[in-house]
Amino acid sequence: CRRCMQCDAKFDFLTRKHHCRRCGKCFCDRCCSQKVPLRRMCFVDPVRQCAECALVSHKEAEFYDKQLKVLLSGATFLVTLGNSEKPETMICRLSSNQRYLFLDGHSHYEIEIVHISTVQLLTEGFPPGEKDIHAYTSLLGSQPASEGGNARATGMFLQYTVPGTEGVTQLKLTAVEDANVGRRQAVAWLVAMHKAAKLLYESRDQ
Repeated sequence: CRRCMQCDAKFDFLTRKHHCRRCGKCFCDRCCSQKVPLRRMCFVDPVRQCAECALVSHKEAEFYDKQLKVLLSGATFLVTLGNSEKPETMICRLSSNQRYLFLDGHSHYEIEIVHISTVQLLTEGFPPGEKDIHAYTSLLGSQPASEGGNARATGMFLQYTVPGTEGVTQLKLTAVEDANVGRRQAVAWLVAMHKAAKLLYESRDQ
């Protein structure tokens, strides 16, 4: 690489070559001057990144500092699995290694994050219809919809595959209505999961 991949400046004795620790491309100092922690690649201390990668890394750093703790703590939901008509009260939380969703109640389920194909945040605050669902296809499919106004999260719809089986399993989480503290915790968990799905979508090709 003889030129900066951003501004096309020629590398020489004065214009040194640097590489972004996230994407690996070569840049001059001006185009690769930001230093941001990159925890997903085990860089705890700030490392040099290009402007585009630094923006994504800032979002991830905020997620690790705030939303990840919420997901690990878990929250209580009414869980409806597949075509079941009777929901079960369960605690949903992210596993400590961040690879599974654990659902614990009378039953126990473990959903591997990598096998989740669709995440839809269910909200209220819109007229009935398609607008009250903001879909984030986290690992497959099209560009996610934008977040909406003053809508409040009420639940989440997941689709995932189980290794060794055919078809897609559906799961619906509904925030518990009769406990204010529990509901606040559930809404915070839903928002955190929503952001996690968005980050997965945005970084899937990086």
